[in-house]
Amino acid sequence: MLTVHQLTKSYGKTKACNGLSFHVDHGSVTVLLGPNGAGKSTLLKCITGFLRHQGSIRIDGFANKTTEAKRILGYVPEIPSLYPNLTVNEHLEFIARAYKLTDYRAFADELLERFELYDKRNKFGDELSKGMQQKLNLCLGLLPRPRLLLMDEPMIGLDPHAIKELKVLIDEMRTNGCTVLVSTHMIDSIDMLWDRTLIMQKGELTANVTREELEQSGRTLEDLFFTVTEGEV
Repeated sequence: MLTVHQLTKSYGKTKACNGLSFHVDHGSVTVLLGPNGAGKSTLLKCITGFLRHQGSIRIDGFANKTTEAKRILGYVPEIPSLYPNLTVNEHLEFIARAYKLTDYRAFADELLERFELYDKRNKFGDELSKGMQQKLNLCLGLLPRPRLLLMDEPMIGLDPHAIKELKVLIDEMRTNGCTVLVSTHMIDSIDMLWDRTLIMQKGELTANVTREELEQSGRTLEDLFFTVTEGEV
């Protein structure tokens, strides 16, 4: 579903991503881990087409900046970017029009119910708390039912109910054939969800391991993370 080949992104003399190559399987959940400044957010922004880069990125066989790729790609940024003068419902309508969705209202209401936003549907973006803004951020990314969904630190600011609901949704999406790539620092929160983990450090990919491979080694995801990033055994 997602193939990244020799991706390099530099900011001046600093290489935020340095020759990254990996493949993410169809209908799988991949977790992207790494310390602050590892290049995770830069990688996701390159995949979405927000940043210029060297190397190639293909989504279901299409170059990532093509219309065909963008139609099947969804993105939940780390920091919600909401319009202060649009209501919750109007934000959803904006996304529906952008993706040319039809008959989306029932699913939109379902998402609002699941993230406990239904009673806030007529509130403006700047009237929402940070946690509610993050919930709406998730709803906007999920509404188009993308075949590839990128999420950057999606659980930050969420209450326990929303975290539980997001986990259920991720599992449902995988069951329905959606491919999910999640960047997070919260290892414990996704420990039971992932099929593959990618670990980045200083712009480079330092681990690419499947759940089966890690289980066969007798180690935990946390063990692997600290071994790779801090040299702990």
